[in-house]
Amino acid sequence: MKHFLPLLLGVFLLNSCIPIRIAPSISDYKVTKGKRFKRGLPKKTVFVFEDSKQAGEFYDYINTKYQLDDYYVDVQVPFAVEGDDYYFSFYEVEIKDKTLNMFPALFNAVMNEALGSEEEEYISGNDILERQNWYIAIEVFSDSEKDCLHKDSPSRKQVLAYLRDLKKEYLATHNYNEVLFKD
Repeated sequence: MKHFLPLLLGVFLLNSCIPIRIAPSISDYKVTKGKRFKRGLPKKTVFVFEDSKQAGEFYDYINTKYQLDDYYVDVQVPFAVEGDDYYFSFYEVEIKDKTLNMFPALFNAVMNEALGSEEEEYISGNDILERQNWYIAIEVFSDSEKDCLHKDSPSRKQVLAYLRDLKKEYLATHNYNEVLFKD
């Protein structure tokens, strides 16, 4: 019984994966500073949600819904809320989950040390496992406001309601030509 516990602990460690980086989990949506969410996004406040569809699907949805003909689709999309004109830009953001797979890494290190070799890999497979997570980040601005999602913005409430509806419609729609007949 005394030898069973270290053996069980050793097997557990060799079969375990240690997370190196974990992508955020967003249940509905999140309003945050773009730079805080992912480096490379603007400093403005953005509306972020998880994209469960394939890459490029949101582009196709926006292009079809607003009939943009592939012109300024992700940069300055015009829309109106309660008679006021706004624009949004969106970014498809990838954040990877990274985990260290302990067994191949330790086994290869032990075998290389025992045999005095540094080049060979005895167990094929990645030491670091990656899983892609995709997000859509949307910034909104108008002619009078640079950041319509900022907490002090007078238009924040109605713009957030519009973006929530846009997100729901995007995730629920499979054939993007359907959105042309909904309006």
